[in-house]
Amino acid sequence: MRGDGDRVVRCGLGHAHWGRHGAAGLLPVHRPDGGGAHVLLQQRALWTPGGGTWGVFGGARDSHEDAVTAALRETAEESTLDLDLVRPFGTRVVDHGGWAYTTVLAVASAMPRVRPGSNETRAAAWVPVPEVTARKLFAPFAASWTELMDKLTLPVIVVDCANVMGSRPDGWWRDRAGAATRLRDGLAEVVRAGVADFAGLDTAYPEAVLVVEGRARGIGSVDGVTVVDSPGEGDDTIVEQVRAHAGGPCFVVTADRELRARCAAEGADVLGPRWLLDRLG
Repeated sequence: MRGDGDRVVRCGLGHAHWGRHGAAGLLPVHRPDGGGAHVLLQQRALWTPGGGTWGVFGGARDSHEDAVTAALRETAEESTLDLDLVRPFGTRVVDHGGWAYTTVLAVASAMPRVRPGSNETRAAAWVPVPEVTARKLFAPFAASWTELMDKLTLPVIVVDCANVMGSRPDGWWRDRAGAATRLRDGLAEVVRAGVADFAGLDTAYPEAVLVVEGRARGIGSVDGVTVVDSPGEGDDTIVEQVRAHAGGPCFVVTADRELRARCAAEGADVLGPRWLLDRLG
């Protein structure tokens, strides 16, 4: 059955586009150990607009779908990629006025062979990032690639649990483990919902690391949040986490002045506890 988004519409600029409710596509990125990043591209079938060119798997959004859902569905329809291997981490939107295309960026945990899944796909390939422009690209994707190629790394948020808990007088001192658990679960909700206008993305779904110390240790990780128990003071462990995520967008949430300086020296951006507390509600 065809979705209710499958229709040609005109945007505010007078251009014809496919997708009554806009469109979305998936750009998976894999970084082999010791190798450079590769992205998964689709070669469009010859009968389609831009036939024979390369771009991302994607298509029209249906009225009930968000962009991530639509991009994943379209990729499943057009290819054999196992979606269990991908983890969306952000979106970039190109708005034409009344119609928008959303590119969903995702980390791929492996780089399997991908075959066409429908007659809309001529071929699929994992392409090293420096070699993307050597291919004949679908014009809209070519126009976005220069910007997209700078946003291919999963953003990470490292949270100083003790400092953030201490910024909210909710009785955390009576039950540090309970307060840390509430913070962990709230942080997981923030990650799942997405953070608007973050790390150069219209919406980011970052990796979250919560560093705990003292009597808050042992609460365990949950989906979306990795909990790291510090053997002593949390500051050194937080700096270690920043170093472990060097090379990509890394943000540290703390108000500790000395720690802020140490993290900034390692290349991280620093956010105050209020940034996170406002999102926890």
